Amino acid sequence: MIRAGHVIALCALALLTIGVVMVNSAGLSVTGVAGPLSPAGTPVEAAPLTLKSVLLTSATMHMFVAMVMLGVMAFMPIRQLVGSAGAQDSDQHDVRKAWTGLALGVLLSLMVLALVYLPGLGQSKNGSHRWITIPGLGDGLSAQPSEIAKWGMLLLIAWYCAVRGPQMKSFFKGLAPALVAIGAVAGFIVIEDLGTGLLITTACCVILLAGGARIWHFLMFVPLGLAGVAAAVIKSPYRLTRITTFLDPYKDPEGTGYHQVQSLIAIANGQGFGRGLGFGLQSKGYLPEDRTDFLFSIICEELGIPGAAAVIFLFVLLIWAGLSIVKHERSPALKLFALGATITIGLQAVINLAVVTVVAPTKGIALPLISAGGTGWILTAMSLGLLIAIDRTSDERDAAGASEVPLLRMGQIAESGSVAA
Repeated sequence: MIRAGHVIALCALALLTIGVVMVNSAGLSVTGVAGPLSPAGTPVEAAPLTLKSVLLTSATMHMFVAMVMLGVMAFMPIRQLVGSAGAQDSDQHDVRKAWTGLALGVLLSLMVLALVYLPGLGQSKNGSHRWITIPGLGDGLSAQPSEIAKWGMLLLIAWYCAVRGPQMKSFFKGLAPALVAIGAVAGFIVIEDLGTGLLITTACCVILLAGGARIWHFLMFVPLGLAGVAAAVIKSPYRLTRITTFLDPYKDPEGTGYHQVQSLIAIANGQGFGRGLGFGLQSKGYLPEDRTDFLFSIICEELGIPGAAAVIFLFVLLIWAGLSIVKHERSPALKLFALGATITIGLQAVINLAVVTVVAPTKGIALPLISAGGTGWILTAMSLGLLIAIDRTSDERDAAGASEVPLLRMGQIAESGSVAA
């Protein structure tokens, strides 16, 4: 029988492979027959595309590092590292231990996020401070602190819920400190990246609910949360423009609606079976962010319906395998982290697909393991490696095969999302 961890590993490898191929394809440029001119004015032959040149691209290097890190995390002794977090005894529910760990985790996350504002380290792209570059290494090595904070918060909130245990049902003793922590980190991220801030908030709230928090406690804060999002949009002209453009992108197809219109053109150009790998037109200077947030549009144009369907199927299979691990896991901390990681990847994929098909306004959310981005690929692969480690070290080995995934029962996932508090 194929286990859930095996499915996750295969899906991750397949998605990364598609990502590398499509990022390199979208990066192809059109050159004249004779190539560019030398300083003397004579034609220079354009460098041909070879297997070596593809293997030496940054995308290929990032994929290699991501797969190595997935393997490293998959073989970590995760249960020994987690230890007795969430064990049902009074010592583990010590409020000072939980609150101190939560405060230190938030402080560390805020310090990482603040790096984008340090001169010489922070880098501004498209008017936002979201990236840092490593000094002395040029522009070749950069990272996105919000990605680090995203996965760090999932680990932190899962640990906190496991440590507090039954106390999560209490608002002041369990839920309130976690909400303050999430609000502090997400609020800092929202300054530059509303989409990622909302993604982190949603995933962490799912963990809190699964960890035992009462839903009516959350409902009290819904109006406040909606008001905060509305204020963040209204006070930011470019965010407000994104909303109005989404409502009618064809009102200004050469201006504010250019991005969405070109994305739809790319999808339509693919028709049934695509124009062929490397033969897409929209990636030749028409569609902005064709290698990152809008790479799925290029997949539709070059690979058509089969390519788009393959990507969607791989994500569905990946999420299903993740929920299978959640269903069969017994450790509260590991169960909650597995749920948070699965929900995060699933939400990120859904949001990205909604944006490129103009079902939702642009958010700046990349397609996991597909859109170009070394930080995103590596950290997502590491989180999937942890899911594989959870499945690999599971102590549940009943006659049904624990978290094995019977290939003939692919539709039976209705109960996979249920998490015991």
